[in-house]
Amino acid sequence: MKVLWNDQIVDESEVKIDLEDRGYQFGDGIYEVIRIYDGYMYMEKEHLDRLWVSAEKIRMTLPFTKEALSERLHQLAKEAGLENARVYFQVTRGTAKPRLHDFPDPKEVPPVLMADIQPASRPTAKQTIGIRAGFVEDKRWLHCDIKSISLLGNLLALDEAKQNGYEEAVLVRDNYVTEASASNLWMVKNEVLYTHPDGNLILPGITKIKIREIAKALGIELKEEAFTDKELLAADECFKTSSVAEIMPIIEIDNQKIGDGMPGKVTKKILHAYIEAVNLSVQAHRDEK
Repeated sequence: MKVLWNDQIVDESEVKIDLEDRGYQFGDGIYEVIRIYDGYMYMEKEHLDRLWVSAEKIRMTLPFTKEALSERLHQLAKEAGLENARVYFQVTRGTAKPRLHDFPDPKEVPPVLMADIQPASRPTAKQTIGIRAGFVEDKRWLHCDIKSISLLGNLLALDEAKQNGYEEAVLVRDNYVTEASASNLWMVKNEVLYTHPDGNLILPGITKIKIREIAKALGIELKEEAFTDKELLAADECFKTSSVAEIMPIIEIDNQKIGDGMPGKVTKKILHAYIEAVNLSVQAHRDEK
């Protein structure tokens, strides 16, 4: 398999990660995942913008421009030849010796970029029937707005949910729902859409940007305000969103049905509009070519 390693596309076997790479030792890095539909990188600009915001927040100077990174990612996608996929890319702060907690001088220790592409398809079956989730205390750090490769808190939350027989974790901090283990979370009550406001407690989702646009176009009232776990259990509908999961209905939390225990009409309406938006973007890309 071909991967992107800094500014070169190489065989995966050629990549050698130094044992003192700060990503490996400290989790000192950031990442993004872009969904590819029919050869088109969906919402690429928004993902790149967020990578730069994350870099700024961890005081990392990226050694390339957005245009240069985009070109490399497109070259990798062309090399992979996958029409429907997801491209994962990350930047660590590089390899500094000896191992010290201090940030190294970026002029002496350049950040390290890597990217790979894997096949991905729309999770239609689960979108049709929905998934079951469980509440888990949100014990993560207070910089969840940074898309950091340090994801142990998220992994532990998801594993706790799975240990209890659920497919997803719904994170709760001080009785308020923040997000899912790797997705933004939404509820519908009396046909009003609710989600946690952006800030340091959640990741500002790229799919969330599109949902805002869709809600406005469909005339769905949207309130970005925190809600409690009890309010969520009393909701009519619930779903999570991410670039890979798209819009995923959550039909049950802690063995309690949400609404009638089926994907709700507002959720299905938003999912349909999202798929339509993807298709329109893909077609516009084809027309440009």
